[in-house]
Amino acid sequence: MTRQRVLADVTVGEQLEPVAFPLTVYRLVMEAGACRDFNSIHHNSEYARSTGAPDMYAATAFLLGTWERTIRQYIGTGGTIRSLRGFRMRRFNPVGTTVVVRGEVLSAVADGEVGVVELALRCENAGEVTVGPGSATVTVPLG
Repeated sequence: MTRQRVLADVTVGEQLEPVAFPLTVYRLVMEAGACRDFNSIHHNSEYARSTGAPDMYAATAFLLGTWERTIRQYIGTGGTIRSLRGFRMRRFNPVGTTVVVRGEVLSAVADGEVGVVELALRCENAGEVTVGPGSATVTVPLG
């Protein structure tokens, strides 16, 4: 994790540092086991292709985790994630590719004892949006 971000560190329009997630067979199989999502589309290439997918592909829980990891890297461990919206899978994220999560700060205001920050988020793979675009409302300490 990076240092703890406080409200004074947040700038509207700021780009979050992109985070890349290479989709290896190992990663997809481990995620399937960890989440107990044993649907073969997530760990069996032949089966996934028989359903019309290009290959085995990342599951929803994994992709949600990529958003959380990217957000957490930006806000630090002292912040909270209040909500995620617009998380929609639009394209496959198949094995052998890399998902990159990108984001931008839309707004930042003080609200009581915390800073409330609105973030725009999306997953990209080969330059195309595969998940989102969506948004997250998060908090950071005031200072």
